[in-house]
Amino acid sequence: MKGVIFDFNGTLFLDNDKHVLAWNRISRQLRGRDITEEELHEKMNGRPNKLIIRYLNGGTENPELEDRYSLLKEEYYRQFCKADAASFHLIQGAQALFDELTAAGVPFTIASASIKPNIDFFVENFHLDRWINPADIVYDDGTYENKTAMFQDAAENIQVPLQDITVIEDSLAGIESSLQAGIRDIRLLDSGHIREQVADIPQITQVVQDMTEIRR
Repeated sequence: MKGVIFDFNGTLFLDNDKHVLAWNRISRQLRGRDITEEELHEKMNGRPNKLIIRYLNGGTENPELEDRYSLLKEEYYRQFCKADAASFHLIQGAQALFDELTAAGVPFTIASASIKPNIDFFVENFHLDRWINPADIVYDDGTYENKTAMFQDAAENIQVPLQDITVIEDSLAGIESSLQAGIRDIRLLDSGHIREQVADIPQITQVVQDMTEIRR
């Protein structure tokens, strides 16, 4: 590894159930029903909030509504995280991997579809600034349509060429964006059980269940 970009939700922190709970609340408010498993994987995971809300709002673009419901969804999400204290920790092996990369001089950061209040929440509660400069974290600031440009910006932040970057992802959208960015080394953290759907992608060099299995 020469440089690593981690996704966060579902990769470093197993929180898919909290997102589902929060998105279901938003979905019920916007359209009167819960989201489906198919929608979760094909329309939502790894995508910016504004696009998810636009989808839930019938495809109608409404920036004011998207901003309001994005903040509300993440407020619900943080409430669910705090309520489940037993699960509120980084995935097994994450801290050890961070320590190993730091000791080896391998730069790394995070590119996440989360908004800044959530990134601040994660940095504070998981003490991410022990390993990562918060200014190097790339997040959903409202300008990204997908994670392709996020990976480009994250690679620039840690000063590693994209062709030398390892991306650790868990979602179909994140993998698609990695490929579009020209990433050659993708590690799938299979928290969403999608390994069969991406089995024919040669750039996926490893499938793992936690960070203890990552080959460095």
